[in-house]
Amino acid sequence: MAQIIDVVNDHGRKPVLTPLFITCDPNRDDPASLKKYLAGNPLQDHPDSEFHPDIIGLTGTYDDIRQTCKAFRVYFSTPPNVKPGQDYLVDHSIFFYLMDPENNFVEVYGRNLGYDDTAKRISDHIKDWEKAHQE
Repeated sequence: MAQIIDVVNDHGRKPVLTPLFITCDPNRDDPASLKKYLAGNPLQDHPDSEFHPDIIGLTGTYDDIRQTCKAFRVYFSTPPNVKPGQDYLVDHSIFFYLMDPENNFVEVYGRNLGYDDTAKRISDHIKDWEKAHQE
C-alpha cells in the first residue's frame, strides 16, 4: 500500500489520496495503540510491510467496526470471551477500497494485483473523476 500511495501521489500535482486504515480489532486498538502500530513495522520479518506515514488510523466501538465491515463486506472474526490482556489472533479479509472525493465507492483491490497495476488503475480513476468534474 505504501508503494501505491507514493506512485499515485508522485504522478499528481499534490497528494491526491487520503489513505485510511480501519482496525478490525477495536478491543486492542485504541487511538494511541493504533497510532503506534501504524508508525512502526508490525512484521519485523517483512521489511516491505511498513505503513505509509500518510495513513490515518481509525477505530471505534466493536459495533461501529462491525457495521463498517458489514457495509464494505469485510469478513473479520475475533475469539469470543477474550479476557483483558489475553493474546489472540484476528482473522480478516484484506482489501483496499478506492472512494472518490464525494465518498462514493469506485473500486476494490485485493492482493491479486501488483502495486504498479493497482497504482495505474487508481491513477486512471483519478484522471477520469477530475475530467468529469472540471468546471
